[in-house]
Amino acid sequence: MRRDLVRALALIVGVVAVDQASKALVEGAVERGEHESLVLGFDLVNVKNEGIAFGFLGDGGALVLVITLVALALVVAWFVLAPARGGVWIAVGLLVGGALGNLIDRVTEDGVTDFIDPPLWPAFNLADVAITAGVIVLIWIAFEHERAQASEA
Repeated sequence: MRRDLVRALALIVGVVAVDQASKALVEGAVERGEHESLVLGFDLVNVKNEGIAFGFLGDGGALVLVITLVALALVVAWFVLAPARGGVWIAVGLLVGGALGNLIDRVTEDGVTDFIDPPLWPAFNLADVAITAGVIVLIWIAFEHERAQASEA
């Protein structure tokens, strides 16, 4: 458990660092509201998202912070209390790192900086990518655990 905790903490720090560095680079290179064409219809933008995902609860203010903190607490509690499963530290590291990266923006800027704008999808950032990847890893681990239990029965 201790080794997994150290791995999760290292991943959290890495995700937050890469997320905050990428947002700082974009904020220095692209004015708020501007679009720079990239490839395959993707744009580099600098937009502020005051909501949770895709602008949901855009005027939520404190509610958005509370929802984020509760979700973080639940993920961390599950990690600490759940039986050891291989790879859970990856999911927790990605989820918590991504959530903290966006939380830093919410506290310091009253909104999250999004900068990757694909066609037909709202803009997002690297913290959002980490959160999504964390959820995918968590689902995969849950299915693998179920499959392993079913094969033992």
